[in-house]
Amino acid sequence: MSKEIIVNVDSRETRVALIEAGKLVELHVEREERVVGSIYKCKVSNVLPGMDAAFVDIGLERNAFLYVADVLPEADEGGPTKRDTRGMHIKDMLKIGQEVMVQVIKGPRGTKGARVSTRISLPGRYLVLMPESDNIGISRKIEESGERDRLKKIAENIRPLGFGLIVRTEAESKTEIDLKQDLEFLLRMWNQIQEKARKIPAPGLVHQDLSLIYKTIRDVFGGDVTKMLIDSPVDYEKAIELIQLLSPKMKSRVQLYDESEPIFERFAIEGEIDRLLRRKVWLKSGGHLTIDETEALTTIDVNTGKYIGSTSLSETILKTNLEAVTEIARQLRLRDIGGIIIIDFIDMANPKDRQHVVTALDKALRKDRTRTKISHISPLGLIEMTRKRTGETISEAMTEACPYCQGRARIKSPETVSIDVERELRKLVAEMDEEAFVITVNPEVAVHLIGPTGETIDEIERRLKRAIYVRANEELHVEKYEIVPGNIQEIERQMQSFRTAEVVECQVVRNPFSILPRSTAWIDGYLVDLSNGGKFIGQKVKAKLVEIKRSYALGEVVSGTKSLDKAVAS
Repeated sequence: MSKEIIVNVDSRETRVALIEAGKLVELHVEREERVVGSIYKCKVSNVLPGMDAAFVDIGLERNAFLYVADVLPEADEGGPTKRDTRGMHIKDMLKIGQEVMVQVIKGPRGTKGARVSTRISLPGRYLVLMPESDNIGISRKIEESGERDRLKKIAENIRPLGFGLIVRTEAESKTEIDLKQDLEFLLRMWNQIQEKARKIPAPGLVHQDLSLIYKTIRDVFGGDVTKMLIDSPVDYEKAIELIQLLSPKMKSRVQLYDESEPIFERFAIEGEIDRLLRRKVWLKSGGHLTIDETEALTTIDVNTGKYIGSTSLSETILKTNLEAVTEIARQLRLRDIGGIIIIDFIDMANPKDRQHVVTALDKALRKDRTRTKISHISPLGLIEMTRKRTGETISEAMTEACPYCQGRARIKSPETVSIDVERELRKLVAEMDEEAFVITVNPEVAVHLIGPTGETIDEIERRLKRAIYVRANEELHVEKYEIVPGNIQEIERQMQSFRTAEVVECQVVRNPFSILPRSTAWIDGYLVDLSNGGKFIGQKVKAKLVEIKRSYALGEVVSGTKSLDKAVAS
């Protein structure tokens, strides 16, 4: 089966798509600071004996959760041997105020903070290094017993005292020299982590997990990948340097994509992304899946839909369920759905048919790099399964609860829409010879498009070499926007009605990018970044415009006495 990796790098987002046999099977999006896999020096905030767990401050918005089973006990005074953890409780292992080094194993999700462990693991190309451990493991995906024995002997031979090793799937057929080089790299990294941990105060970031492109090369770019296309010259060069270190023979498979058509449109990935955010997934036969994600679990319902079959009802049901199995396995990888999953297959009376479906699902899930576990099918046609969860699903990363229906559905987040606008703008610039564009969006989208103190829109103008005018319209749905090209002199005459040093009346509002004492105000859809506006949020004030730009102005409050309610009443 041919595999291709397609990488799209934008100023605010990196996307990596894995294509197998011409179909998109995995999509990974990186926007914010990488959390899962990162190592922090933390301080214990609270110890909860009733839950046998602790909450620790790692420097993020919410405290992280540390369960007793994830705490590595300290060595006995007489030597390095670890104490037996059986029967031990959290109060015996941690105290409030104690400083501990932890690694994030699950990212923040919804209202929950991250989950962390003191059992550090550092993954490399062929090995996973586990400090303060002594076990050796071999990837379950290496099935041939002779190869497993060979790799185990190599691991036993090279394992440093006081460390554990897991041999990864990519190590299959590799030599002892290959594995030893990988181990030396990981040991250097561990020494650097320890050195930094000694110097920084808690809470603090000790080691940030690697970038999405690096992790893709390390974890996915194996011998079965025919090519990896990257549309960023800078990231292409970095990838080549990394491949030269890890797998020099595969360097020719990494290629720079430099065509004018956006890379995700060239490979028809944009349309797939739009479809994966929908509840309903159509099957080729005419049947469909309905996927509903909740905080507790995900349900997948299988329906025959338009498919009526040609022989018997039982055959129609079996064919639909078997077709659904393949698509379910693909959607779980594509949406990165984790946790508890309930699949409601169409009821099958024949036990052999039910077993056929379970076997097919088990086989389809073997392609998934993420650990899964399925149960037997119930008489009602239900299958309970789990898939390891490490962070947000694609839906959670790219959408948010709909404010128009009190959260009963999901819509694209303002940040996602702002990135869509930037992508659409880049496409129009390539097609048109216009020197300026006016963008009208919802105010929440506008603040993301303009960015902190205007740096995002300034960077977009610099990269596209075009004049951009962003205006907000609170009547617009969050997902709706308008981009109008035009002549810069004409647009300037229509849009720029303000002057430097002018004093205007405006309404101060919250802005997710504003850090006190800064805040934001709007004047007829034009954003004003107020250097001292934080204490006037919710008021109408008079502000002096210090600097005028196309999409925003810099200003300062000169007086603020009217509350918003009083202003409306007057």
